[in-house]
Amino acid sequence: MAIYKEQGFAERRQAAMDARKALLEKAKAKMPSADDPAVQARRAERKAAAEARAQRQAERERDKREKAEREARERAEREAAAEAAAKAEAEAKESAEKDMISRLLADEAERKAKRDARYAARKARKR
Repeated sequence: MAIYKEQGFAERRQAAMDARKALLEKAKAKMPSADDPAVQARRAERKAAAEARAQRQAERERDKREKAEREARERAEREAAAEAAAKAEAEAKESAEKDMISRLLADEAERKAKRDARYAARKARKR
C-alpha cells in the first residue's frame, strides 16, 4: 500500500479555503490598526489633498463662470456697438438721401425759375 493517499474534490477545496484563511489572517496581522499614528497621518494627508482638490475645482468653476460672464458682456457690447453703428449708418444714409432730394428740388426750382424768366422775357419782347 502506498503512503500517499489521493485526495478527493472536497478535501482539495477545504485545503484551498484553509490556505486562503491563513493568508487573510497573515495580511490582517500585518495591517496597522486605525489608531496607528501613521494611518491617521495618511488619512489626514488624504483629507487635506481632497479639500485642496475641491478648492481648486471650485476656483476653476468660478473662473469659468466669470469668463463666461465676461464673454457674454463683451459680446453684448459688441452687438450694441454694431447695432449703434448700423443705426448711425442708416441715419447717415437717410440724411444723405434727404439732402440729395432737397438739392434736386432746389435745382428743379432754380431751373423752373430760369425757364419762367426766359418765358417772361420772350413774352415781353413780343409785346
